[in-house]
Formats: sequence, C-alpha cells, structure tokens
Amino acid sequence: MNLKEKGMITIKGALMGAADVIPGVSGGTIALITGIYDRLVAAINSADIKTFKLLFRGRFKKAFLRIHWGFIIPLVLGVFISVFSLAKLITSLLDQFPIMVWSFFFGLILASIFVVKREIKTWNPVIYAGLIISSIFTYFLVGMIPVVTPHTWWFTVFAGIISIIAMVLPGISGSFILVLVSQYQRILQAVKSLEWETLSFFYLGTMIGLVSIARILGYMFSKFHSLTMAVLTGFMIGSIRKIWPFKEIVRQKIIDGKIIPLETRNIFPDFNLILLKAAVLMLVGIGVVLILEWISGRKKHS
Repeated sequence: MNLKEKGMITIKGALMGAADVIPGVSGGTIALITGIYDRLVAAINSADIKTFKLLFRGRFKKAFLRIHWGFIIPLVLGVFISVFSLAKLITSLLDQFPIMVWSFFFGLILASIFVVKREIKTWNPVIYAGLIISSIFTYFLVGMIPVVTPHTWWFTVFAGIISIIAMVLPGISGSFILVLVSQYQRILQAVKSLEWETLSFFYLGTMIGLVSIARILGYMFSKFHSLTMAVLTGFMIGSIRKIWPFKEIVRQKIIDGKIIPLETRNIFPDFNLILLKAAVLMLVGIGVVLILEWISGRKKHS
C-alpha cells in the first residue's frame, strides 16, 4: 500500500469520525459508501485468537505481522483527528443550522441505500424477511425516548461497547445510542475536556465491542453475504426516520441551559426558502454518494 492509498484511508476515517459525532448518522454507513467496509471488518478480524496466542507465546513479530496495520493505523488516525478536531464544529453547526445539516445527511443516506442494495446479489424470502425485519427494528429503535442511566465506570464501558457496535453497523448511529442511554453529552464533554478516566473506560468498551461485532460480521459476510447486506440495508432504511430534517418537538428537557429534545415527530414543512435550501443540500448529499460510487467503480475496473 503506497502513501496515496494510506492518505485516502485517513480521509475516509475522518469522514467516519465526523459522521459518528452526529446522533443519527453511522460511521459504518460512510465505510460502506466509500468502499472500505469489507476491509474494515477484515482488518479488525486480523487480531484474532491465533494472533493473541502468538503474543502469549512471546512471538511478537509474527503476531504483529498478522494484523492489517497498513489499513488500521491510517483509518484510526483519521477517525481520531476528526473526532477531536471537528466535534466542536459539528455540534455548533447542528445547533445553528440543524435543518441544513440533517438535509445533507438525509440525501447522503437515501442515496447510500440504493448503492448498498446493489450488493445484494440474490433475492429469496429469507433475504426479503431480513430486509423488512431490520428496517422495522431500526425504525422503532430510533424513535425510542432516552432513558436515565448511571455515570459509573462499568456503565461507561457498556456504553462504549454498544456505541461501537452501532458505529460499525450502517444505519444505526453510535452517537444516537449514546443519546438513548443518556451518555452522549457526557462523552462529548469528556472528549472536549480530555477527561482521560472517562475516556479510558469508554474506549475499553469500544475495543471489546469492536472485536465482538467484527467476528460476527466476518462470519456472516463469508457465509451469508446477500442476507447480511439485506440486513445492513434495512438498518439504513429504518434510520431515515431519525435523519428526516423537519421535526416537531413533542417532549424536551433543559440541560446546561440547552433544550434537548426527548421525543420528536417528523413533519413536512410549507413551501418556503428553507425547504428549497434543504432540498439543495439533500441533492448535494446524493451527489457526494454518486461521486464516491463512481470513483470506487473506476478503481475496481482499473
């Protein structure tokens, strides 16, 4: 892998990190539409049981060479750069221009559904069932009301586990899962303030969750590729409920002087300038996906 390829992976990692800061957008979706999802799963799975056995036996070099460092390091570098540098900017944009930000991502996810759907090579009743069930599951999941949870070390680890699983799965946002378990503001503040104790427990959880979900996905891709892609597509379809930019707040809560929506209802706005701007940004999001797919297609045929 040359320097240019590593640079592209870093950029894609940065896009994944930026997406995961936003509650409702999944880094896994970005990995899918940028063409690195299979490589991501394979890279995580390279740190398997055999690798750990080699470490315990003191065969460090052989264990080191088994892991896909050439892919993992630039990707993780991009994710961390994005999270630590863009967290404040993205949250600020969401506060000031929420409809515009959500409109862009709505177009992004909508186009991604059709792109990813093409990866389903065969269709049968089981695959249709996987698509429908995962769509319904995600639709109701993203509509759930956040619950009150403790700020203990063990729950911080648990939050890391479930958020990273959601991050890897397209359509289910890791940030949204953190909102659901009332940990989003706390973890984001820990990132901004560099609260290392909280971050250490959180990232321990992400490591546990990452290894676990990658094993399952690796097996599913190898044995049931079309069914797996159908389920992932369903996750993205169901998430559209959360990403729709025009909402009416049903229930809310004030935290640190900010209004935090607890329950919202999707609405369709009147025809006005805001709707036109939102439509333009949706088209921009769709265009980004089409460009990424075109670039990916050129690389496959080159």
